[in-house]
Amino acid sequence: MHEKSLIFFLFLIRVHLCTSVVPNPQLVSLARAAAAAHNLYPELVCAICEQESAWNPWAIRYEPAFYEKYIRPLVDSGRLSPSPGISAATEARARAFSWGLMQVMGQVAREHAFAGASLAELCDPPTGLGVGCRVFAAKLAAAEGNVTRALLLWNGGANREYPAEVLARADKYKLS
Repeated sequence: MHEKSLIFFLFLIRVHLCTSVVPNPQLVSLARAAAAAHNLYPELVCAICEQESAWNPWAIRYEPAFYEKYIRPLVDSGRLSPSPGISAATEARARAFSWGLMQVMGQVAREHAFAGASLAELCDPPTGLGVGCRVFAAKLAAAEGNVTRALLLWNGGANREYPAEVLARADKYKLS
């Protein structure tokens, strides 16, 4: 397959994936409520959920580079505080996972005052959406209200196309 054909084929797959997710109406309602509680655009929070987890509340992903860059220094310096009943090693690894509908990084959740005993609680939709919206509101404030910059901060800046990908999903969540 020629390079241009391959690129076009991958584009078609991306378009299909962007339009084929059918979210659970209850999850959309929870996302809208969490967005409203944090003065965020509901369609933007819904688009983040679709982009990050395809509306799967049980979605998790381990980020080994995140662990090495952010968590290992905490472990090595003795600055990581485990939760009661959770081993330090488990807490450390769990902080390098992204969790739930909005795929909030465990470390970021802890930095934003998530005090749940287990980071797996972020897979509970109301909990994960609440924390995710609190984090995104902070990113939006840091970006001085610029949604594109806030989305880059949310995603860690690694994917320059991320804001466009999320915003392309937002229109279908606008209420008439």
